[in-house]
Amino acid sequence: MRTLALVAVVLVMVWLALTVRLPSLDVLQARIEAYGWAASLVFLGLYAAVALTPIPVTIMAVAAGMLFGVPEGAALSIIGVMIGCWGGYWLARALGSDVVGRVLGRHAETVGSRLENGGFAAVFLLRVMPGLPYWPVNYGAGAFGITQREFLIASFVACIPGQLSLVAIGAFLTDPGVLTGIVLAASWAVVIVLTVWGYRAFRGTSRRPLPGDRERRDGRDRD
Repeated sequence: MRTLALVAVVLVMVWLALTVRLPSLDVLQARIEAYGWAASLVFLGLYAAVALTPIPVTIMAVAAGMLFGVPEGAALSIIGVMIGCWGGYWLARALGSDVVGRVLGRHAETVGSRLENGGFAAVFLLRVMPGLPYWPVNYGAGAFGITQREFLIASFVACIPGQLSLVAIGAFLTDPGVLTGIVLAASWAVVIVLTVWGYRAFRGTSRRPLPGDRERRDGRDRD
């Protein structure tokens, strides 16, 4: 039964990746707004569900900015994506590395080689790096031995500037004000800085531990 359940999960994931597409931003915005006072809760649940699958989360973060503005939109996006990422992590733990390798497909070699020995820095780098989908990191971390603590803290710290930058795009499209433009530019600058910092930490050349990497910081204190 467990084997059949795992096969079913893989088939569903492949089907989602190949066939399911989110509606356009305008359509998504109209559908969420139709829920009135419950719009934020519906959006949060939808975002978590999307983040659990191979469907790209970018449109959800941009929609958050269009619907709720920067502060609320960023909070909903970060919470929603973290719930989905956590779910993907535990699903991968259940599936095992062999099955997850097949689900990851072309991402398997890249994600696996970086996560197996990289720990916190690997999750941080793969999460903050622009252009890399979230779902391979979620499933790879669960399948290739990253601890839950490392995964959650690295994911949370690293996803904040990325989610904020996408939310700011949506908010700027709706209301292209100076303040929103500053948030947009600043958040993307932080993404670039953290990507470089994460890469150096992963390579072992950074003088400072990454934000949230308590084990690395504690190790330096003992030294």
